[in-house]
Amino acid sequence: MNHTNGTQGRRRKLGLALGGGSARGWAHIGVLRALEEAGLRPDVICGTSIGALVGAAYAADDFDRLEHWVRGMGIGDVISFMDISLSTGLLKGERLVQFLRSHFPDRPIESMQLPFAAVATALATGAEIWLREGSIVDAVRASIALPGVFTPTLNDGRLLVDGGLVNPVPVSLARAMGADVVIAVDLNSDLLGHHLPSPTDKVTESPEPPNEPTDLLRRWQNNIGNLISSRSDEHQEMPSVFAVIASSLNIMQVRISRSRMAGDPPDALITPRLAHLSLFDFHRGEEAIEEGRRAVALALPQITALGPLGQRAEKVQ
Repeated sequence: MNHTNGTQGRRRKLGLALGGGSARGWAHIGVLRALEEAGLRPDVICGTSIGALVGAAYAADDFDRLEHWVRGMGIGDVISFMDISLSTGLLKGERLVQFLRSHFPDRPIESMQLPFAAVATALATGAEIWLREGSIVDAVRASIALPGVFTPTLNDGRLLVDGGLVNPVPVSLARAMGADVVIAVDLNSDLLGHHLPSPTDKVTESPEPPNEPTDLLRRWQNNIGNLISSRSDEHQEMPSVFAVIASSLNIMQVRISRSRMAGDPPDALITPRLAHLSLFDFHRGEEAIEEGRRAVALALPQITALGPLGQRAEKVQ
């Protein structure tokens, strides 16, 4: 039996807009699981950056595989994707793409049963690009091309970078895909003020052995920072290049998200709070997933007040 909205005589289509947020994006997995357990499945799904990656796996019916991979990810896995470029981005992104192609079957976006789209930005013009056809892996790679971190990608003659530059939480795209009701997931709501240490903070060697996960990742970040910056003694108290990049991106995405959602607000907003996770903390997937679940529990009264909508999902007892 179809749900109706009382005026249109048809079931309202539910759209899910998954925002960008680097390693915090694993929270989207918890969000999707919790929504399913509440009996909600989207009719359309779209995403920006890491939201595009998670949304693509969900639309392609590879979600179980993605969650298994994320939950088992260790620091060694994160470091294995770090193919240094030092040209138009710190990382080439080729190792990640090779992994995605070998572990998650590529397919045309337009062939999937659940409509999906990713947001990218045209580097030359600043135009917002909606990727709704062609290779799903290529679309995800374009959407996650974080400026200064991943090299841009070429798509139909256009250099594309992260969609977070123009639309960090793509509510407008979900509506353009036919959604009557949009639930948005904003990973940036509590970011400002994080990741940028005080100028008096000192970088010290970790007392833990070098195979300790956080220490290994921080060592990698410091080594890359030394390669791309020649700091003299008088600049030793300045924040690292990663702290500057992360904080700059935070400011940009928070401001743009607020502006875009003020003009086109979602019907319900889910806001996981994971600002303490840094840019490359992808190995902390368990923590992010659980926070995604918690955020849905907090937003559920707002969502259920919208009435019946979306595809019916089997509730987990």
